Amino acid sequence: MGNRLSRIYTRTGDDGSTGLGDGTRIRKDAARVEAYGCVDEANAHVGLLRAALAVNHPAQVMLEHIQHDLFDVGGELCIPGHTLVTAAYVERLEQAIDAVNADLPPLKDFILPGGSPAAAQAHAARTVARRAERRTLTLMMEETVNPLALQYLNRLSDYLFVLARALARADGGREVLWRPRPA
Repeated sequence: MGNRLSRIYTRTGDDGSTGLGDGTRIRKDAARVEAYGCVDEANAHVGLLRAALAVNHPAQVMLEHIQHDLFDVGGELCIPGHTLVTAAYVERLEQAIDAVNADLPPLKDFILPGGSPAAAQAHAARTVARRAERRTLTLMMEETVNPLALQYLNRLSDYLFVLARALARADGGREVLWRPRPA
């Protein structure tokens, strides 16, 4: 287990640097920090989604798994060369995607984020997961990163998309379909 903080502020980051999990100090705007920061933000948005759902909602268990997984992804990105994410993480998401998607009608149109408050939050979480994926790819162009972390983030956004569709329908709302405007 890592160090426990007894004091929240340390002043060590006042110069624009931060400490990685291995003790290395780097700039706060470095690609690595940007990647794990976006993963942390995605985790916060998944937490908001969980808070928008009933405690006994069937998606709660999977979303809690996802939050733990995202902590692992962030930990992996915070410690160069460290690996936590395995193919099982990606497979669990794929199974969840298939299960949720099985009850949805085929997608024939683009969907606007919305439909219900919970569906809208799932869409917001999806967009942040996509950003985390892009920032992780940027990091991968500079340094070695476990490719399964990138795959996980890609599947996560897919899961959040199908979950948003399901939530829009289950919450009595409807999916908001994009309609091109006439020129």
